[in-house]
Amino acid sequence: MSTTTVETSAAAGERDSTAAAPPRRVRRRGEPSRAGRIAAHGILIVASLIAFFPVAWLIYLSLGPDKDDYLHPGGIWSKMSFSNYSFVLQHTEFFDWLKSSLIVSLGTTVIGVLIAATTGYAVSRMRFPGYRKFMWVLLVTQMFPVAVLMVPMYQILSDLQLIDSYLGLVLVYCSTAVPYCAWLLKGYFDTIPFEIDEAGRVDGLTPFGTFARLILPLAKPGLAVAAFYSFLTAFGEVAFASTFMLSDTKYTFAVGLQTFVSEHDAQRNLMAATAVLIAIPVSAFFYLVQKNLVTGLTAGGTKG
Repeated sequence: MSTTTVETSAAAGERDSTAAAPPRRVRRRGEPSRAGRIAAHGILIVASLIAFFPVAWLIYLSLGPDKDDYLHPGGIWSKMSFSNYSFVLQHTEFFDWLKSSLIVSLGTTVIGVLIAATTGYAVSRMRFPGYRKFMWVLLVTQMFPVAVLMVPMYQILSDLQLIDSYLGLVLVYCSTAVPYCAWLLKGYFDTIPFEIDEAGRVDGLTPFGTFARLILPLAKPGLAVAAFYSFLTAFGEVAFASTFMLSDTKYTFAVGLQTFVSEHDAQRNLMAATAVLIAIPVSAFFYLVQKNLVTGLTAGGTKG
């Protein structure tokens, strides 16, 4: 009897200790371990610092008051000031460059996205003769280098009397932005169910009404990516802008930066300050579209 009592008490004690112990968390299949998560976060932190370093270095150089401070960056810390920024804002054509850049960039964005959206929707929904070849033709136009396109485009703009005009430069940039954006939006429109178009027709909408009232609101992420690409294409381009814009007051930012560097002089401190100021409009535009940017970049990858 005593032996049985002792064994029963021991078994009960083991059950109590097991019940009192906290349950051990089981790692799911595919879930990274703690060490893996730490390593991934460490790599991301290092990559972020590497990506941010050029921006931080540019800001640091822009605070050096002398044009040769970039040769001795260690001395900037003791004499840093905002004199470069005040000089750029007060004694250069900065605001003319800003006006020109915004006119050209926003014009390219509006016109380019409108043309690309209608093109992508037509190819996605309508089966007209040669629609596949048409998209490949758009893709082929991206293969020509700028040096090959410069002369014929200059001749065309000259015949149309669009040299040194904002409209001419906007049309040139649209020829670059529209083919890519059309492919991008076509892939995004493919992910939108065709039943939505049929429901629009049942409700009495025209094809354009269906596109404007039903499809475009659903395509905001794709439109955001296309708008951001078009804006950056026009905002940072140099070759076409420096060739087709002849007036100093119509220079874009990318061309205006070149005025700080000549054959015998280079005001790199002013160039750095201007480059920092140039980043402000791009950052503001990115902030406006960033909510839909990541979704739009990945949504057209698969058809669902």
